[in-house]
Amino acid sequence: MAAHYLDFERPIADLESKIEELSRLSETAGPGAFESEIQALRDRAQQLRKEAYAGLDAWQKTMVARHPERPHLKDYVAGLIDEFVELRGDRKFADDQAIVGGLGRFRGVPVVVMGHEKGHDTTTRLKHNFGMARPEGYRKAVRLMDMAERFNLPVITFVDTAGAYPGLGAEERGQAEAIARSTERGLVLETPMVATIVGEGGSGGAIALAGANKVLILEHSIYSVISPEGAASILWRDGARAKDAATNMKITAQDLIQLKIVDRIVDEPAGGAHSDPAGAIQAVGDAVEDELRKLMRLSPAELKTQRAERFYAIGREGLQ
Repeated sequence: MAAHYLDFERPIADLESKIEELSRLSETAGPGAFESEIQALRDRAQQLRKEAYAGLDAWQKTMVARHPERPHLKDYVAGLIDEFVELRGDRKFADDQAIVGGLGRFRGVPVVVMGHEKGHDTTTRLKHNFGMARPEGYRKAVRLMDMAERFNLPVITFVDTAGAYPGLGAEERGQAEAIARSTERGLVLETPMVATIVGEGGSGGAIALAGANKVLILEHSIYSVISPEGAASILWRDGARAKDAATNMKITAQDLIQLKIVDRIVDEPAGGAHSDPAGAIQAVGDAVEDELRKLMRLSPAELKTQRAERFYAIGREGLQ
């Protein structure tokens, strides 16, 4: 499958196209032919990649966060969770596949794991509704958190959604109430909970799985109350000003850590998580393990107090 390049990656794409062309020529010219030229181009492409990703603006980070080749929930489950058993349905209406969750072992620790799944091709994107959950998805999340508390299991979530599904049927079935219940359940959970924003963290659809003791975010992910396009449409009645909205909304990991909305930034491989999915998954796993081990030393009451204080503190700095 051809690689997907973003606009600011075009110089890198040109170099990698030349590398492929020389590699094909070397196959016919014999072993070692053009080896030094190919290596020089690879080094240059890597340098360009590092330079490009070191200076991304908020809109470029939004594009990276939405990159179709970025690791999704099922990639994180495959790379980090052993003996995963998916649990389906909300026991009220249906099984929503925008949110996938179940039981497994995270580096030897039994856990409940869940998150948004966007899919990786047309068939799976339709199956998972592009990661936009309906009410039954959030009610499934509540059911899984209930089970985690009953059996004293930590909860690990992976957030990656443009937002909750805004369809008529979803609204008729209580979308807002379902999101609120899921958010509330996370906030009062008596077991450790670690959430990671691995792509887009959009609106209530994201916070419903991020009412955690610790909220981590990948270096080029975003987390916002509304999409930049939606904000631009409301503020200026012009969706084309999404870039301006992204800049002013402070949605990048670097903005969010300063605002204390997230607790930790997880570094991505040079060129973004999509350039080295295995490396990104490993980095997320290491960060989650570090945070989870600290939280597992706390009592249920201490976990609830820590979580409450964390969220109450957001926005208070500078108001005293």
